[in-house]
Amino acid sequence: MATATFNGKVIAQSDDTTMVEGNHYFPLDSLDKSVVTETDRRTSCHWKGEASYFTLTVDGEVAENAAWYYPTPKEGAEDVANRVAFYPAVTVTD
Repeated sequence: MATATFNGKVIAQSDDTTMVEGNHYFPLDSLDKSVVTETDRRTSCHWKGEASYFTLTVDGEVAENAAWYYPTPKEGAEDVANRVAFYPAVTVTD
């Protein structure tokens, strides 16, 4: 089972992650919604589409835009649909 931890708190856990470009993509519904705030940051990937971001806050520790997901991935990137990945501020173990 893969686990994502930030500031000592498990923020996502699942045995159904997808590896893409070295990142575990967790199902969005495995993410602890109490620690995330959606931001207005957007980036574009030539093959996955437009990414949206979350800022994480756990016990006063903040990691801005540390989680991303693709609300509407491009054709061919369906494996990341409804999934979230994390920057290194989050520890992911499997």
